[in-house]
Amino acid sequence: MADVESFRAETRAWLEANCPPSMRAPMPDDEAVGGGKKEKYKNPDSKIWLERMAAKGWTAPSWPREYGGGGLNDAEARVLDEEMHRLGCRPPIRGMGFSMLGPTLLEYGTEEQKRKHLPKIVTGEIRWCQGYSEPGSGSDLASLSTRAVLQGEHFLVNGHKIWTSGAHLSDWIFCLVRTDPTVKKHDGISFLLIDMDQPGVRPQPIRLISGYSVFCETFFENVQVPANNLVGELNKGWTIAKRLLEHERKGIGGIGERARERAERTPAALAKHYVGETGGRIANPVLRDAIARYDIDAQAFTLTRQRTAEEAKSGTPPGPASAMFKYYATELNKRRYELLLDSGGTELLGWEGPGFEPDNLRTTRDWLRAKANTIEGGTSEIQLNIIAKRVLRLPD
Repeated sequence: MADVESFRAETRAWLEANCPPSMRAPMPDDEAVGGGKKEKYKNPDSKIWLERMAAKGWTAPSWPREYGGGGLNDAEARVLDEEMHRLGCRPPIRGMGFSMLGPTLLEYGTEEQKRKHLPKIVTGEIRWCQGYSEPGSGSDLASLSTRAVLQGEHFLVNGHKIWTSGAHLSDWIFCLVRTDPTVKKHDGISFLLIDMDQPGVRPQPIRLISGYSVFCETFFENVQVPANNLVGELNKGWTIAKRLLEHERKGIGGIGERARERAERTPAALAKHYVGETGGRIANPVLRDAIARYDIDAQAFTLTRQRTAEEAKSGTPPGPASAMFKYYATELNKRRYELLLDSGGTELLGWEGPGFEPDNLRTTRDWLRAKANTIEGGTSEIQLNIIAKRVLRLPD
């Protein structure tokens, strides 16, 4: 215990001395850092904060030091998280390299792959995206048709991915490809790491109803990929793909907490502002009841995730719980945005132009964006099927 408290004192002092004041405030969406060669730091302090945290390995505090991580044990990582929360520190960087590929490489990657890619994730030098879904292979991911043919020392890749989040901003993509079309669809898939800065790779943003271009189509036309970029065994990529999806769904399961980190715009605060209050309570009793139920459910969900995280520290990898959290978190996030719109009334129905506050215009677009949460990372229906089969043991 003394060692942990010493670490807490040291961590608190370091954060106080090194976290820039502007990094101790809720983070607007346009200041979020994803890293990579195309990163543009709207706030210069964001780059300073990232560099300082990366130098200590605290962008990936639990990863081994030999791969650039912080090498912290569970107790120390928890202290770091608590002290950052106490001071209001923003996360220095987020992305698929941290939440999805990194943990997967630590489990399945070769030593060469770990030493090549993990340190660059830690420093934010390289940004990753995910090449899973295809126009004809969404919910039935295993039916994917993007081909990779082994030709000596490299694979020749041809195909078309869709809904590749942030592909236009990314440097590398981890990709599922079909390497044997003659066997059962789950058995002929491999997991490749592909450098996007080469001929034949073409990301194309998809404009969404929200007005954003978060997702892309990504085309591969005779792309040469070194054979040593294969993760795991040839034709055994489905096992790796499932594990990575567990990490992805676990990450999406924390979407509500990340939303609360970025801003203080809660349904209750917005309702008091626009609907008014009586005796310190929201004036509209129906809206007040709906917000109270949401707040209770959100707090219960947060505590459940924390309890599960503690249980996972025994070494148990993500499993069906990731599907449960992904499903509930995305449905809860939709409720949050519906309540924000109910609270703001016509003020949150604006799209652009004068007469609307910028925060309200952004919330309107975020409300539309939240609809995609129940699709990305596996639809809500897919998560319910996983829960039915693997948790409830229901028959097919």
